[in-house]
Amino acid sequence: MNRKKFLKTGLLTTAALASFPAIASGKKEHRKRHSVDPKIMRADEGKKVNVIGDQQTFKLTGEDTDGQFTLIEEVNPPGTMIPPHVHTKEDEVFKVLEGQLEVTVGDQTTILNAGDLAFAPRNVPHSWKVIGDQNCKTILSAFPSGIEIMFEELGGLPPGKPDFAAVAEICGRYGITFVQ
Repeated sequence: MNRKKFLKTGLLTTAALASFPAIASGKKEHRKRHSVDPKIMRADEGKKVNVIGDQQTFKLTGEDTDGQFTLIEEVNPPGTMIPPHVHTKEDEVFKVLEGQLEVTVGDQTTILNAGDLAFAPRNVPHSWKVIGDQNCKTILSAFPSGIEIMFEELGGLPPGKPDFAAVAEICGRYGITFVQ
């Protein structure tokens, strides 16, 4: 039997094409999304939040992207750091625009300079610290969105030295744990 001919004309092919219109049309199907509006953000725009010392400006949130991702600009002085932690709900990408950021992802530690980036997939421990002698400007992207809600909650904690138990409790509700 000529397999190619059978697949072109057989009942199996007819059933498959009827069941999966994207195969028949040759078009890729994308997940249906709610309508989102285009958005232009100027350098000085966005919601500013102090997240346990990490100075963040929300540029795009889940509300803007239909939950696909969050984009945050961070501008921090040398010495600012976030200790080792693990996300279970989102992946993160750190792209340095200015300054230097020492990043550890898994068992790999490196220094990121302007133009460099690091990918921290969910379930992999990571941390970062601003090093050098100038502020570090970084773009943080989180996929999917939602982490910005936790950041807002952390930003609502009283000023001063953070209460680590309160920070850990809030983070834990969002699937983030700190590691030694």
